[in-house]
Amino acid sequence: MTITKRNYLLHTALLTVLIGIVGGWAYFSINPHHYFGGYPLIPLFFFIFGAFMISMVESCRRRMPGRMLQIYLLMRVMRMLVSMIVMLVYCVAVREEARAFLLTFIANYLIYLIYDSWFFFTFEANRELKKKSNNEKIA
Repeated sequence: MTITKRNYLLHTALLTVLIGIVGGWAYFSINPHHYFGGYPLIPLFFFIFGAFMISMVESCRRRMPGRMLQIYLLMRVMRMLVSMIVMLVYCVAVREEARAFLLTFIANYLIYLIYDSWFFFTFEANRELKKKSNNEKIA
């Protein structure tokens, strides 16, 4: 396991626990009549997809480093499509809690989207900085 993958999984796990426990408690305290039993599964979904995403990015980094941006964008599109499918299936299966689920799911989607964007931006910035410092050492 690379340092990048370890850091991503650790930070994502902390974010998942924070959103799952603190967010669930706040949601239940502020708006208890809209809280639904499937709430803890939403952060878990994003954690599992994040683990898949970092595995794909790490694999691409070793095999095809020139295609990192394409793989990253592909992972974003896949997350969006899978999220839309999950929302659609849930809304069809459980009609009475659909609105609360959709709002909660979209809020979590945006939180994880911002986090992933920040993480991969800093990852690429650090990678470019290391590449530049290695080039300076050689010259």
